[in-house]
Amino acid sequence: MTKQTKEKLRNSRLYNRMKQVTRLTDDYCLDGLIGLVPGGFGDMIAGLFSMVHIYFGLFKLHSIPLTLALLNNMLRDILLGLLPFYVGDLIDFFHKANKKNFRLIDGFVNDDANIVHEVNRKAVQAAIIFFLLIACIFAMLWLLVWIAEKIGTFLFT
Repeated sequence: MTKQTKEKLRNSRLYNRMKQVTRLTDDYCLDGLIGLVPGGFGDMIAGLFSMVHIYFGLFKLHSIPLTLALLNNMLRDILLGLLPFYVGDLIDFFHKANKKNFRLIDGFVNDDANIVHEVNRKAVQAAIIFFLLIACIFAMLWLLVWIAEKIGTFLFT
């Protein structure tokens, strides 16, 4: 990436919006406050704030590994926020996913070798997690079909 391109990205409105979102959600604990909305809706809404990071990684930086790493952080934040008995709500105030995502993007824009290595490592981790989730979904579907078959057999025989 050329120096002009980097400077153009750093001065873009989207980059500045990412800074604002990061500051509001993590520094001012908006993520934790929104996460208090019951039923998991707050955590899902708070997770949507990370979409600005994902959009920037995918469409402005054109980096699939970076986007996977950003998605991994976002999904991890949502999952931690969904933990029951207010544990997830408490974690939301301390887990700073948007700050992590902005650090990854900033390091990626500045060609920081450590960040690029971390992005590649997180991308592999995110890809593995996605495959595990797909396997779990298929297993859950199989289990639901099996349970429905057993209930149907019990009721109709």
